[in-house]
Amino acid sequence: MSKATVTRLFIGAGLAMIAGAILAIAGVWIAIANDVFVMNGPDIVGLRGSAAAWSTLGLATVGVVAIMSGLLAGLVAWIGALLNTWQLESKAWFIGLLLLGIFNLGFFAMVAYLIAGPDGRTDGAVKAEPVARPTPA
Repeated sequence: MSKATVTRLFIGAGLAMIAGAILAIAGVWIAIANDVFVMNGPDIVGLRGSAAAWSTLGLATVGVVAIMSGLLAGLVAWIGALLNTWQLESKAWFIGLLLLGIFNLGFFAMVAYLIAGPDGRTDGAVKAEPVARPTPA
């Protein structure tokens, strides 16, 4: 996976998580505004069945699915960056990405990789020579 692909995937994952959070918060906010929740003190103990309840539940569900999709895409981007840096002769970027990802600082490692990291595919890649086509006689 090239660095450009990892970059697009990571940025898309971040945008999906932001959009999902906005949708989920909007769903809960609209539910509170329409008095959908049955409250017992500070606790939610039930839902009032109405069209507003189902609409806000659907909106919040779409938001949660978008957040989970963004998290999955971010994981795939991190794995792609790991595979990309594994191809380098120096393993410093690979070890840094791996350890920071394991210790839950993967976001910062990915941002550093996207800004200053090497593209492992361009360093060791062998460029193919163009094939000459035979000329018709």
